[in-house]
Amino acid sequence: MAKDPGRLEVIFLGTGTSHGVPMIACDCPVCRSDDPRDRRNRASVAVRSADGRVILIDTAPELRLSSIACGLDRVDAVLFTHPHADHIMGLDDIRRFNDVARATIGCYGSAATVRRLREVFSYTEVAYEKTPANRPSLRFEVIDGPRQICGLEVIPVPLLHGTAEVLGFRIGGLAYCTDCSAIPADSWSLLEGLDLLVLDALRHTPHPTHFSLSEAIEVIGRLRPGRALLTHMTHELAHEATVASLPAGISLAYDGLKVAVRPK
Repeated sequence: MAKDPGRLEVIFLGTGTSHGVPMIACDCPVCRSDDPRDRRNRASVAVRSADGRVILIDTAPELRLSSIACGLDRVDAVLFTHPHADHIMGLDDIRRFNDVARATIGCYGSAATVRRLREVFSYTEVAYEKTPANRPSLRFEVIDGPRQICGLEVIPVPLLHGTAEVLGFRIGGLAYCTDCSAIPADSWSLLEGLDLLVLDALRHTPHPTHFSLSEAIEVIGRLRPGRALLTHMTHELAHEATVASLPAGISLAYDGLKVAVRPK
């Protein structure tokens, strides 16, 4: 259950880029850091409603480990931002949550994402009652507008990841916008009046498919949420030093962080 009754709880399962941090074969100061906030699984969050139901956003490769570390004991639905490997390859671990719920779990994404999920995980779309114990039971559905999921209104927010069209999601006062480098004109209004904005901020230097730190700060300045947390970060961003340099109201998220957000 969310600790603050009536509010959502956002649980950061991972805050790292596709390589994760520490990165393989790297001995930079961040990859060798003793600060646990510099250890980043691939990006994913869970949103727990006041009645205890959980919507997972993306299934990163470390889903099993991050669920155990964060005490995540149920998943009732999954939203997908896009079908890149670092955001979908933990999907097989949903089978444990099927057994907890004793039910098929709905998975939602754009038409292109659903099509790719069906290609990669063709063995999963089967009713729970007919599912062998060694595979997930999933139901893939396209989300192309506001929808009630687990008693919460979920609003897909179109974003650009380079030239690729991806989705962010707004749930009440929360918006989760990872893997993006631009916000289309029609999407800005969907991000107004936020309690918490979670936004991609890959690194200091520019990147063709992600916001840099300075670009993310500029977006936050335009949207003016109550609070902003940055995610999907490389080893360029040391947690302590970067947080000390940020404007008020902006911080770096870290794996295991839990934040309360208003539901509407």
